Amino acid sequence: MGDNVYKSLQNTPNMLEYDSFCSQFSWENEYDNFEGLPGGGINIAHETVDRHANGHLRNIVALRWIQKDSSFKDFTYTDLKVQTSRFANVLEKLGVKKGDTVFSLTGRIPALYFSALGTLKSRAIFCPMFSVFGPEPCFQRLNKGKAKVLVTTKKLYEKKIKSLLNRLPLLQYILLTDVEQDIDKIALSLSKLMGEVSDDYVIKNTKPEDPALLHFTSGTTGMPKGALHVHKAVLTHYVTGKYVLDLHPGDIFWCTADPGWVTGTSYGIIAPLVNGVTNIIDEEEFNAKRWYSILEEHSVNVWYTAPTAIRRLMRIDFNPLEKYDLSRLRVIHSVGEPLQPKEVIWGQNTFKIPICDNWWQTETGGIMISNYVSIKVKPGSMGKPLPGIEAAIGEIEGEKIRLLTKPGEQGHLLLRSGWPSMFRTYLDEEERYQKCFKGEWYITGDLARKDADGYFWFVGRADDIIKTSGHMVGPFEVESALMEHLAVAEAAIIGKPDPIIGELVKAFIVLKPGVEANEQARLDIKGFLRKKLGPAVAPKEIAFIESLPKTKSGKILRRLLKARELGLPEGDTSTLE
Repeated sequence: MGDNVYKSLQNTPNMLEYDSFCSQFSWENEYDNFEGLPGGGINIAHETVDRHANGHLRNIVALRWIQKDSSFKDFTYTDLKVQTSRFANVLEKLGVKKGDTVFSLTGRIPALYFSALGTLKSRAIFCPMFSVFGPEPCFQRLNKGKAKVLVTTKKLYEKKIKSLLNRLPLLQYILLTDVEQDIDKIALSLSKLMGEVSDDYVIKNTKPEDPALLHFTSGTTGMPKGALHVHKAVLTHYVTGKYVLDLHPGDIFWCTADPGWVTGTSYGIIAPLVNGVTNIIDEEEFNAKRWYSILEEHSVNVWYTAPTAIRRLMRIDFNPLEKYDLSRLRVIHSVGEPLQPKEVIWGQNTFKIPICDNWWQTETGGIMISNYVSIKVKPGSMGKPLPGIEAAIGEIEGEKIRLLTKPGEQGHLLLRSGWPSMFRTYLDEEERYQKCFKGEWYITGDLARKDADGYFWFVGRADDIIKTSGHMVGPFEVESALMEHLAVAEAAIIGKPDPIIGELVKAFIVLKPGVEANEQARLDIKGFLRKKLGPAVAPKEIAFIESLPKTKSGKILRRLLKARELGLPEGDTSTLE
């Protein structure tokens, strides 16, 4: 265990005053905080690991891995440098070249983190997959991503990958994390290989635009899209870690996201390490008591989680501050699905600090819009743009964009292109990539509005908007109203085709424990919503269900609900929670 000599209790935010800070911000000045490679260029692994291991943070704990039995193992920045260098040497020994793709398919184990950063050291491209994927989703990604190496466990290999090998001619090696000896010429022991190579690895010249990370994103239809990011993306991870998550020297940080999701890579690996703090990894899945225990026992200062987890905690009639000492917890952030106002208020009442919602996408590579500890949190708002990011609301008119400048106007959420972590292409789908842009603006596919104070408010995905009786209804508006009803635990809204009004609004509702799903409950909720939203917007139909379909990142799959309602193909459901 390393000596955490920077055990700071500093509460002064890194960004004290939003407007003045934004006016002076420049990406170039923040870039100067990096060391860069001795021979020139920038490499994510050097900035996250080696520069700290070579400096005064060498004995600071970089990763704390909490195992299923709650025991833990610490890895200092020096340890991390050794392990990632060994993995880079393993890849070199196996003939992996710059631009080759290395995939992972594991749970949250140390080997996953060593392989991710070791891959980046070698200038190969790293692509994580969820360990819950079935064989076909794995095949789609490995095939499309031209995988050369896969890091996985013996069980996952035999259950999900072995049967695919004859369909994956480019996949040369399977590195198994939990066997001592090679199984055959393809399935090799990672520990054996790691023991045969040097601790030292010199990172070769890495250009800012060299490919680094591949993340697949998909809805409920079509093949997954591979969003490609470059080494320069680390600048966004550094800036958002410092000014959004407000990481300080000595902080203990915990991101609950699995690295199979972009948040689990950007903020479960890169952002905390590039800011030189201690990063918590929990091997186990969600458990309320365990999570509160981790926050207390490991003195977590900054916690980044998802709305799904927050809603699960809300369902428990329990005040954590009565049993757990969470006094070290300074900042809470959430991402995945917009937080309802009720959830933000619950967080404030429960933890005595606000839950700061933020917004970004796989394609943006990092947080773009957020609430911050230094500004007023408006419950239900996405917050304000990251310094250095220009966001706007606009209408698409052919090949042109017309910006909407009046407060409250609803339109497409746009970002001016060019930020460091912007995806550089969809793998082998350049035409599809180009359609995401109109001139200098990136079209996010989300609808939003901006208020008079500069806060952005999520309305819904453009393809989720419901057109009913001449009204444009955003699911988030109706779902937020539904969450105010005392019987409702979770809710999702879809538009259902109707020959008279175009689409009718249908609600799918998860009731709180103890509430009976009967006609009286349905009438009570309908009446509540008609009063609150008016008869044109309030749901015409209500269905009670046990759980909502969500991705592992916590996003409600409304399109999947719609496909099931209308008897349409469900498409790719491999990211389902």
